[in-house]
Amino acid sequence: MRLLPWTNDFGGPCWLSTANPDSCISRMADELEAAMIASAEEVLAEARELLAESVVGEQELRFAGTRLAESLGDTLRIAASRGGRLESEG
Repeated sequence: MRLLPWTNDFGGPCWLSTANPDSCISRMADELEAAMIASAEEVLAEARELLAESVVGEQELRFAGTRLAESLGDTLRIAASRGGRLESEG
């Protein structure tokens, strides 16, 4: 079972029951995971720039913190999915 990088209508996990990495859903999940990681890299770079400034407003910090938390959540979900796939292969 593969944990997909999106949730169901109730906010719960979505699972893919095929082991075929070439299935349409598997390829869609791979593409979305790559986009999520790229987005997280951009968010991290922007946050680092913001934190390097000597004066930053509360609103800017809240926005950066919120985006960082979202990106971390996405990245942890991807890590859990990939870790689960590695365990099932070994």
